[in-house]
This record gives sequence, C-alpha cells and structure tokens, in this order.
Amino acid sequence: MITFNTIQDGIEIRYKNQIIIKHTKDKPAFFLGFGTEIIESYRGNYQFDDYIESRIPLVSYKINQHQVIFFNQEIELTLDCIESDGRLIINFNSSQPFNRFWMRIFATKDEKIYGCGEQASYFNLRKRNFPLWTSEPGVGRDKKSLTTFYADLNDKAGGDYYTTYYPEPTFVSTRKYWLHVDSFAYADFNFKHDNFHELFFWETPRQLILNFKDNYLDLVTDLTDYTKRPPRLPEYLLDGMVIGVQGGLEQVLTYLKQSQAAGVKVSGIWAQDWAGHNYTSFGKRLYWNWKLNETIYPNLKEEIKKLGKENVAFLTYICPFLLENESLFNEAKSHNYLALTKTGEVYKEDFGEFYCGIVDLTNPKAFDWYKNVIKTNLIDLGIKGWMADFGEYLPVDCVLHNGIDAKLMHNEWPVLWAKCNYEAVKESNKLGEVFYFMRAGAHGSQHYATSLWAGDQSVNWETHDGIASVIPSALSTGIIGNPFTHSDIGGYTSLHGNIRTKELFDRWLEMNVFTSYMRTHEGNRPAQNFQFYNDDDTLQLMARMTSIRVDLKPYIHYLYDDAILKGYPVQRPLFMHYENDEKTYDLQYEYLFGPDIYIKPVVQPNQRAQELYLPQDEWIHLWSGESYQGGQTVTILCPIGYPPVFYRKDSNFAKLFEDITRKYHV
Repeated sequence: MITFNTIQDGIEIRYKNQIIIKHTKDKPAFFLGFGTEIIESYRGNYQFDDYIESRIPLVSYKINQHQVIFFNQEIELTLDCIESDGRLIINFNSSQPFNRFWMRIFATKDEKIYGCGEQASYFNLRKRNFPLWTSEPGVGRDKKSLTTFYADLNDKAGGDYYTTYYPEPTFVSTRKYWLHVDSFAYADFNFKHDNFHELFFWETPRQLILNFKDNYLDLVTDLTDYTKRPPRLPEYLLDGMVIGVQGGLEQVLTYLKQSQAAGVKVSGIWAQDWAGHNYTSFGKRLYWNWKLNETIYPNLKEEIKKLGKENVAFLTYICPFLLENESLFNEAKSHNYLALTKTGEVYKEDFGEFYCGIVDLTNPKAFDWYKNVIKTNLIDLGIKGWMADFGEYLPVDCVLHNGIDAKLMHNEWPVLWAKCNYEAVKESNKLGEVFYFMRAGAHGSQHYATSLWAGDQSVNWETHDGIASVIPSALSTGIIGNPFTHSDIGGYTSLHGNIRTKELFDRWLEMNVFTSYMRTHEGNRPAQNFQFYNDDDTLQLMARMTSIRVDLKPYIHYLYDDAILKGYPVQRPLFMHYENDEKTYDLQYEYLFGPDIYIKPVVQPNQRAQELYLPQDEWIHLWSGESYQGGQTVTILCPIGYPPVFYRKDSNFAKLFEDITRKYHV
C-alpha cells in the first residue's frame, strides 16, 4: 500500500495509490532549521514574534527499504514509512535537534480542507493559514470590527480569525483522507498554495498518521477509531434544557419554579457560583476556591437529592486554577503541587484583578490530588455535570514538574485537564451519568472531554464572534472526532457596548434545540443584559422549544448512538451525506442535525425570511409540512420560534417529524 515512485528530479510517496508527498530538488518537501521566538501573553491572549535563523531545504533523498532519507550535506531527516491498523504511519527522525520543521503535503487546486480543531470564522480552511495555539480566542475576532478594535486597545484581547481555544494538527480533506501530526508544539498550517499544504512546527514531530476512505462517514469513523470516542451523554440532557442561573440556592430554586410554571421542561440547573462570587471590572465572576459555599448554598447535598426526585440535575463549575491564599491554594502549595516560576516561587497567573496558582497536572501526585478534589467536592455532593473551564491558560514561562518546556506543554494542557476530569468520573463509576463540558481542547479531547462548548461568544450578531460563529465551531470540531458540543444560549461576553437583546436570546434558543443539548448562560454582566426570567414571552418560547426538544428524544437517542459507536458528530456538514452535491462544500452557516434534519439558523437581526440551499433530496418543512425538492435555493418565512428546519421525506423517523408538524405547525 506504500510506494516510493521516482519522478523527474524527485520522488513521490504514495499510499493506496494516492500521492501524499511530492518532492523535487526545485520544490523540496522538507525543511529543517532553527528559530528564536518571543511570546508575549496577557490574560490568556498571546502575541508571537518568530525570528527564523535558518531554513534549510533538504533537496536530496535516498531510499532504504521502507525508509526515505531526505538530506542536505550532513543534515538528514529520516521518514520511516509503515502501515499499521490499515493506516499510513510516517515516523520522523532528524539528525540534529532542530526546533523548526516544515513539511509539504501534496494538494490539488480544487481541494478543500476542514478541521484543525475549533475554527469559528471559516469552516473550509483553504486559501488561509492557521496558527495552532490554544488561547483566549478574543473579543470580536475581526480586525475590521469596532469590537475587536476596542478589545485590542483596552485589553490586548481582540483576537483574529484563527485564534481558538481548541487547536489541533488534524484535518480532513476532500481528497477523502484524514491527517494527524503527532505534536503539541506551536504549529502553523498553511493551506494557501494550489499544489501543497505547508505544515510548520516548533519541533520535529514524532509522526504523521493518515488514511483514505471511500466516503466521509467511514472517514470520520476511522479517525475516531484512532482518537477514541467519548462516553455517552447523560440521559437527563434529553429531557429538556439546563438553565444557567445563579445567586444562591433560594434564588436558583425560584428561577426553576418560575420556569416550570411557565411550562419549560427543565432537566438541570447550572449554578456556576456554587463556590461564591468575585466581582471585578469585567463583571460578576466566581470565587476560585472550589469548595461549596454553604452560606449561599446551604444544605445543598440534600437539596440536590430532592431535585433528583424531580428529575432535575444540579451542575456547577471548576477550573485548574486556585485563588491565591485560599484553602485549596494553600493545601496545594504545602505539597508542592503548583507550577513554579524560574526562581522556584509559586507561579501566580493574573486573571484580571485576582491571582491564582496553577495545579501542576504534570506532577502525578498533584494530578491525583486534584482528581480527588473533583470526586470529593463535586461528585460526592451529587453534582451531575460541570463546566471544566480554562484549559488554555498555561503560561509559557512557568516551570513544570515533568521538566518539559511550558511552550511545548501549552497545547497539551487542555488534554491533561480533560483527562483529570475523565478519570475522576470514571473512577467514581459515573461515566454516562455525570459529564462535563470544556472549551479548550487538543488531540485527545475526542476521548477525554465528554462534551465541548463553544466558549465565550459576544452577545451580538457579529459574524466572527457572535451567534453565527458557533456553527462553524461545531462543524470543525465535529469532523475531527468531537461529536458533542453546544453553546451558551444568548452568548456570554458583554463588553464595549455589546448588550444582549431579547431577539438574540430567542434566536440562540431556537437554534440550540438542534444541538447536543440546551443550556443558558446569564453572561458576564447579568444585570445589564436580557435574561429569560424577566420576560414572560421568552419563557413561553422556552416552553415551546423544550417541548419540541423532548418530542425529538427518540431521534436524538439515535444520534447519541451514532456518536459513540461510529464517531458521527451530532451537527454535521451537509457534504457528509451529500458528497456528490458540489454546492454543499462551502456552506458553513447551515448544518445537518444527524442525517435527517436540516437547519439554517437565523443569525441576523430583524430577519423574518431566510434564503437557503437545500441539498439534493426531498425535504419537508417542519413547521408547515410543505414539500420541497432539493438541489435548489428557496426562501422560507422564519418568525421567531420557527427557524428554517426541514426533514428528509424518506427518513425512518418521518412519522415522528410529522407528529411534530401537526403539534407545532405555523
């Protein structure tokens, strides 16, 4: 299956008769060199100045059985090419410890690329380059917007189209292959060239893994066979929505009763302030000492049991940072469980008017200690889920127990944090019953993160950081093996004049019916932004949309099964099922909810009609029952509560969808 074909002045490395690497003396496939980087960081935002000292083309080559050695004088790079588990594996070994590495993967001009972790601005990555570094993605993420301008000016936090919580050197090509490079170093994947993709790393990667399949469904299954898949999401997430409220036990129970009285089907309460409050100029934040605050949540364990009898789960929040001079910080410090400065002091990270220590997850004892904090302080309390936040914040100048440079550990940190949570749940025998959701990720999140969420979107309609951005985010993470994701209904970040409106919340709500699960968030400035509990009309809309969600339960069960057995994402790009329909490959603001439901969410204000392209099939409009032939663009009326949703006429769940049409028709 692996062949080395000699061509004029060069060589092709082929797998399954497909070109992977094409090398000639004039256009070499590999370069090695050295560079010196300067990294400036500020509250999870990073700026890079990478000075390339040398970039040496490896122009010559020789073949030695299953090896190809590329070289230039005394500099050598050995590629050991083998097939394992029906996949191509290329192991790399350089003759010197170079810290800059370039590799060119063969490409075709019309090829499209998807993945590279979570990409919120562009689903098809072609004609752009994507630095891969976990960070705060920024507020606005568009250098042409005023939001980004003010975020950069005031906070160094505007971001750009490529900034992301979840970068991964893994992608899917329309040549029907997936590719993963085994490295957590800083990388930059450049997809601008017609004939090759240039992959750049701050180290010589360990190996490249690649495979071809006949269709995209089999491709995702094969990729997730490699990455491993997450456990099944808990059953309670199918029984309504999780309301994100806070303010203490009495207050959140009041919100619960208010919602239930309005007919909202509530499956959980997400009270992130269980450990207390910390007020800063950014807004209402949490008290980062992850122990129950019994003053504002008295007798919570018993209250959680009572809620359980009503089939309402209780969810909370935790992160791997500990508030300076509080009890968990002091305990970790006494055992040397915190990351250090280069002078041997406890490293204290600035989170905006408060400082925290970093649990050193590379220290096995610290890892086990924090795992037990999760077991004791959350799981034993009866908590059924939590936000596992801030995996992207490891500073590059801290000193870690394992001795590896923090620059090389930075992108791996989210996986260690996910693994800590995973083992805490697994060792408590709660997988499938208890889950957590994460924004930061890397290779390994596919298995260790029970779910993703899209992070802290702005509470507005901006394309790169508002409601629209969560759709390509879901598609890009899903196609590389993360089947479960969702977003904060209504968004989170309210800064620089962005204030959440009722219309935005309502549109976000109706979209999230057709995601892995539904959860609201008050945002960083609750008092200034629209909240559902202050509006009877929105409460009625929540009742309607959660009833639809519960009616879809048999279908969503099926999607959960496909996710854990085959790796299929719950939210899918249209081309996964319509690969012969060329128009589907560049669509990124519509998606399939499983194989049988199509939705194009409304992501613009004051919009009551939506133009959309239906893929080549026969479709039934969910709200009217009208039939539409695919392969054409249509315009659909979409008043609030009736987003453009269609189902396949030939679906095995057609009867279920017909019942929903009769019950909720326009």
